[in-house]
Amino acid sequence: MTYKQLVKMEDEAKEVWVVSPFLHYDVEDKTFSEIVSVNLGQNTKYKYIVPANKTVLKNIDTYKKKYALKDEDINQRFLVLPENDFMPFVLEIAIYDANTQCIACAAPSIDGANEVIRFTDEAAKNMAASFRDIWKKYKRVKL
Repeated sequence: MTYKQLVKMEDEAKEVWVVSPFLHYDVEDKTFSEIVSVNLGQNTKYKYIVPANKTVLKNIDTYKKKYALKDEDINQRFLVLPENDFMPFVLEIAIYDANTQCIACAAPSIDGANEVIRFTDEAAKNMAASFRDIWKKYKRVKL
């Protein structure tokens, strides 16, 4: 499925369930932000499952302000989980040749057969940078 097809699907949906580690698309992506705004005006129902981390909590506040919602609306739309309960929704991600080609792919974490997503070059490089930063932070050594 392409980004354009996904945009069309969201635009036509009456109900959207989102599992998101950051709320990037609904808050920071211009195309999706516009669709969410229009959809909310047309009473499209949105439900979100997100992890309880600083980025998400900040983005929920931005979402609330951006779409002029009340606390009650936010409480009905969002399920904020401890990060360990959020883990079943995380995809298996592999980054290949991070120091040269840098290709990143994702598949379901258990038995994905042919269901593989290849990320853009920019997304792959950003993922590799995050991987390096986290590795260094916790292992305290460079890769």
